[in-house]
Amino acid sequence: MSTSTKLKKVFYGNIIYSNSPTDLVVLSPGCIGIDHTGTIAFLVSDKDADLVKLKAQYHFTDAQVTTMTKEQFLIPGFIDTHIHAPQYVFTGTGYDLPLLQWLEKYTFPREAAFKDEDYARAAYIRCVARTLRCGTTTACYYATIHVPGCKILTDIVHQIGQRAFIGKVNMDRNSPDNYRETTGDSIEATTEFVSWLLERKDPLITPVITPRFAPSCTGDLMKFLGEISAKHNLPIQTHLSENTAEIKWVLDLHPEFSSYTGVYEGFGLLNSRSVLAHCVYLTPEEKVLIKSVEAGISHCPNSNFLLQSGVLNVRQLLEAEIKVGLGTDVAGGYSPSILDSIRNAVIASKVIFVNTRAAKEEAEAAGLPPVRAYEPLTLAEVFYLGTLGGAEVMNLDDKIGNFSVGKDFDALLVDLNASGSTKASNLVDGNKSVDLFPHDDLISAFEKFVYNGDDRNLIEIYVKGKQVSGSAGIITKIAV
Repeated sequence: MSTSTKLKKVFYGNIIYSNSPTDLVVLSPGCIGIDHTGTIAFLVSDKDADLVKLKAQYHFTDAQVTTMTKEQFLIPGFIDTHIHAPQYVFTGTGYDLPLLQWLEKYTFPREAAFKDEDYARAAYIRCVARTLRCGTTTACYYATIHVPGCKILTDIVHQIGQRAFIGKVNMDRNSPDNYRETTGDSIEATTEFVSWLLERKDPLITPVITPRFAPSCTGDLMKFLGEISAKHNLPIQTHLSENTAEIKWVLDLHPEFSSYTGVYEGFGLLNSRSVLAHCVYLTPEEKVLIKSVEAGISHCPNSNFLLQSGVLNVRQLLEAEIKVGLGTDVAGGYSPSILDSIRNAVIASKVIFVNTRAAKEEAEAAGLPPVRAYEPLTLAEVFYLGTLGGAEVMNLDDKIGNFSVGKDFDALLVDLNASGSTKASNLVDGNKSVDLFPHDDLISAFEKFVYNGDDRNLIEIYVKGKQVSGSAGIITKIAV
């Protein structure tokens, strides 16, 4: 950075971020400077984090510096690579059915209600405010088939200040009469929404092409969606191999293809811009295909459990160097927080380990060919999935995901001493989500936050250098 660049804000203290699945960077102390465009201007660590020298070099004042306490640290904002904004209205309910029946009974009726613009506005305000408050600085949203509602969601995201991808859902078959488009209407509506959003030139909001999944889209519609994505170089989001019944259905609908992934490839929907949710039952050939085009996978462990879909072996994907991020999959998942997705990702990996370890032991006892036990995901790996991994899936790793100089400052200031209580901080009232003790060092404090922390600990939330939320209250408020 040029030393003449004018700084907006500087943070001094504990800074934690990922450079790769296995490279968790911990600076204590570190110092990071943000310029007036919201870009990271400098990052220095340890012995170089001398504030007196840095102030002289970069020309900032004490008033611009946030000096963190020992209970505080700075981390990148969370990235939710798969979330259904309209489903926020029934999050936490309806987990008695598997995927396809769940869609029919709960999802489609609720999403159809978003034809009502007042209803859509009230729901979307709450959804965006809540996800941001939970630390999601970037969200990849599915909306509904309704263009007015998609525009409302876009306006709300813009006003509140989140970074987002917004997709108008496409469905021209195998859905209820009151929640299904004709192919022509779906094409026209998608063209309208994409053109409208691109014309806004919003630096933080991007349209994402959204075939719900292959069973809900005809070949003609999928072909068009592939073409419009290519025309505007837009990302694509869809579901893939979430449920065994779903996979059989797709192959029955498309016998001309050898795999579910092959359907998307055949219609121009599989490329480096594709965000593929779930992917629980991929064949080895499908994994090779996904890697060959550099598509990304959104791991949604919460909903994989709750909708009885299955357990994804993320270790295999990471070893294959396939891009992987995390998704809350609201409302298939019960929580809009990526922290919850991180925790469920750990649990899912331990389920994989327990099952493969048992299979390995049985094979050894029976003298059968060896079976591999897949080690659980580490703290560093799951944190990467929720931050830089998500950025890579969304092809935003040149802009966000960690604290490299030149990237946008999307960040969370975490305070483990925060409680949401009005009582004096030295009083024990049980309101803290994380308790620290003399034996806790910075890494154990960070680990406690990952497993026990919540929105109360997120005291300041930044998107592109601007504080947009935090425990002190949302900066931008919108009336319902």
